[in-house]
Amino acid sequence: MTAIKHALQRDIFTPNDERLLGIVNVCKAGKKKKNCFLCATVTTERPVQVKVVKVKKSDKGDFYKRQQTWELRDLTEVDAKDASKENPEFDLHFEKVYRWVASSTAEKNSFISCIWKLNQRYLRKKVEFVNVSSQLLEESVPSGESQSVAGGDEDALDDYQELSTREEQDIEGMMEMCEYAVSNAEAFAEQLSRELQVLDGANIQSIMASEKQVNILMQLLDEALGEVDTIEGKLSSYEEMLQSVKEQMDQISQSNRLIQISNTNNVKLLDEIQFLVNYMDLSKGHIRALQEGDLTSPKGIEACINASEALSQCMNVALRPGHGKLMAVTQQQLLFAELRDTFARRLTNHLNNVFVHQGHDQSSTLSQHTAEMSLPKHSPLHRDLLRYSKLMEWLKNTHREKYEGLSRTYVDYMSRLYEREIKDFFEVAKIKMAGTTKEAKGKFGLHGSSGKLTGSTSSLNKLTVQGANSRRSQSSSLLDMGNMSASDLDVADRTKFDKIFEQVLSELEPLCLAEQDFISKFFKLQQHPTVTPPLAQPETEDTDGGMQSRIPPQAEHRQSLSSEKDLVRLMMNKIFQSIETELNSLIALGDKIDSFNSLYMLVKMSHHVWTAENVDPASYLSTTLGNVLVTVKRNFDKCISGQIRQMEEVKISKKSKVGILLFVAGFEEFAELAETIFRVAERRGDLDKAYVKLIRAVFVNVEKVANESQKTPRDVVMMENFHHIFSTLSRLKISCLEAERREAKHKYTDHLQSYVINSLGQPLEKLNHFFEGVEARVAQGVREEEVSYQLAFNKQELRKVIKEYPGKEVKKGLDNLYKKVDKHLCEEESLLQVVWHSMQDEFIRQYKHFEDLIGRCYPGSGITMEFTIGDMLEYFSSIAQSH
Repeated sequence: MTAIKHALQRDIFTPNDERLLGIVNVCKAGKKKKNCFLCATVTTERPVQVKVVKVKKSDKGDFYKRQQTWELRDLTEVDAKDASKENPEFDLHFEKVYRWVASSTAEKNSFISCIWKLNQRYLRKKVEFVNVSSQLLEESVPSGESQSVAGGDEDALDDYQELSTREEQDIEGMMEMCEYAVSNAEAFAEQLSRELQVLDGANIQSIMASEKQVNILMQLLDEALGEVDTIEGKLSSYEEMLQSVKEQMDQISQSNRLIQISNTNNVKLLDEIQFLVNYMDLSKGHIRALQEGDLTSPKGIEACINASEALSQCMNVALRPGHGKLMAVTQQQLLFAELRDTFARRLTNHLNNVFVHQGHDQSSTLSQHTAEMSLPKHSPLHRDLLRYSKLMEWLKNTHREKYEGLSRTYVDYMSRLYEREIKDFFEVAKIKMAGTTKEAKGKFGLHGSSGKLTGSTSSLNKLTVQGANSRRSQSSSLLDMGNMSASDLDVADRTKFDKIFEQVLSELEPLCLAEQDFISKFFKLQQHPTVTPPLAQPETEDTDGGMQSRIPPQAEHRQSLSSEKDLVRLMMNKIFQSIETELNSLIALGDKIDSFNSLYMLVKMSHHVWTAENVDPASYLSTTLGNVLVTVKRNFDKCISGQIRQMEEVKISKKSKVGILLFVAGFEEFAELAETIFRVAERRGDLDKAYVKLIRAVFVNVEKVANESQKTPRDVVMMENFHHIFSTLSRLKISCLEAERREAKHKYTDHLQSYVINSLGQPLEKLNHFFEGVEARVAQGVREEEVSYQLAFNKQELRKVIKEYPGKEVKKGLDNLYKKVDKHLCEEESLLQVVWHSMQDEFIRQYKHFEDLIGRCYPGSGITMEFTIGDMLEYFSSIAQSH
């Protein structure tokens, strides 16, 4: 251990100006044995810093390195585990507990002793040494083998004192006086010894000379002792005289103490009396206001509010111990209880009469408001009742049952009033909706919705695919019935319906918000996070608004709600229990009139739900409109599903050409209408999903109709309808259908090319067959320039085939082809010139292909076609102009 200690001092601590005073070989408790050393060190510079350093042998060599350092001042406790038995385990408590196992108990004890000494010498900090033998905690420990590790260096550190500068100068001066001090140490030592003897003699003579002064000092001390004895005698006599005075003062003090106790008791009694008078006395004016105050005038209401607040303060005062046994206090409490019950009864009867009177008076104004399609405003009633809000709060805190009874009465009468008003209001709205539609239908001779050129459910039930001529004749017949077309009629009806529906929602929204705000303020339902609900019904009721069974107020346990907002919502559900039903009925009527009305309703309802959620997401209005929005969304989905179903049930005419399918034109109308309606909508998610469903159904059913078509070629049906779809999507720029727009363009282009190739066929049929044979020989390995030597494909055969296709015959064939294409295509899409131009390009491509084969397989033969590309362009142009 000594060798390790010296090595650590030399390699680790000396370079850092530190001295190693204690060391112990340890390993962590309970883990794999990895030995290291804990070292106790001090710095050689002032101020001295004491540290505990963990040193570990490096894995890459035999040298040691620092691993962790703790300041001794951070040490709070040293636990030796057992003071009576030998146990090598010990704990050091720094910022956390470090558990160690020493290689031997002697090393552990030596290290702990070193820690204790360093703490006493440099820090004097209160470090707890637990389970440590008292022998280790002594200032000086007997030297022995167990102390050899730390004690020796510490003692040496205590004995060693560094020379001061003056001492160094004196030694140097003395050595300079003796030139032989270095060369002859014995002579120098003898001289120092002689000088020391001279100094000792001088000290003895000085002591002997001071003996006379010592004798004088002793004589003075004897005289001082005599004076002290005299003073003590006088003090004893004075004490005897003061003893009698002390007894008299004790009697006076006792008398004063009794007087002080009496005064203190009188002050406390006066304080108690003043407390009771100040806090348990109600003025006559307050008593008169509570018993007979006017509850109809503003001044009377204000006096009642002040009196009720004063009564609450008197009844809620915190009495001190013993006050309840006083007869006067008991009498006051009985008086307060009687006043409370009397005023609560008066207030309850008055407000009950106000509620009943208001419910009957409002009925007379219903006819005026319903005629104007507006709901009556209840702000005057709310304004009058809010004067009693503080009294309602007092009633809520003092008489819970009467407060709940008033709540039930208000809800009962107001629910009847609102039910009549809302029912009449919705009846007017339904009459206006139905009346407008019937008037328009009568004017234009339309019966039901089947006469409209719209996507309504009833019209879709009668949808059939007809030719372009039949559809044009149908539109003409409708136009002849009046100045307005059927499509314009739809727009007018839908706009009227949109305005009526918006007016209904605009009337309901402020009505509900005003009533909810009044309930919160009047019934004081915004004071605490949780309350017991005031609504308690004798009967059990379950409505769409979410009201649950009520428990009578006489029951011992009342149903608890999570918050006062839930309570407000329950009252609103009861008062406006007919709103959701009436809204659903109105929505059903609008959907029955025209299923496209669901688009208008979805936008309007979504906007109002969004507005209500921004105001209060948990409000009654937000919840109710959210429920109705689900119904509207369901109707919208039903409308989309109905259109898809009608597409699937399409039947085509076998006698006329197809042209643009009605459901393709219907999708265009739907998209135009939807984009107009949803232009300012907050949410388009539902519409985008509907777009995707509809366009996929259109794609599928266009292909289905094209496959079933007998009169019109499949490619023509696909080309025309997908061209129409592509044009519609490009014009409307619907972002969610960008992929479908590209797909429609791709299908249109593919079927255009297919139709051109199939219709054009092989205008030079024999020539085409000839060159197919030439290409087959080349493919079999015959060189191109040797094809002309084949018997069936020599130059004479080629000239014979070319002579069969003079320019006149080619132009005649193209003219017949133009008539055939014109017969296939419809006029709405105007694709005839596009198709004809594509056929021209395809014909020129085939012509160039033939010329290329002649040049490669019959070089130098001078064989050419009977007509040129210029001739062909002239043929196509003249045919197009002639028709």
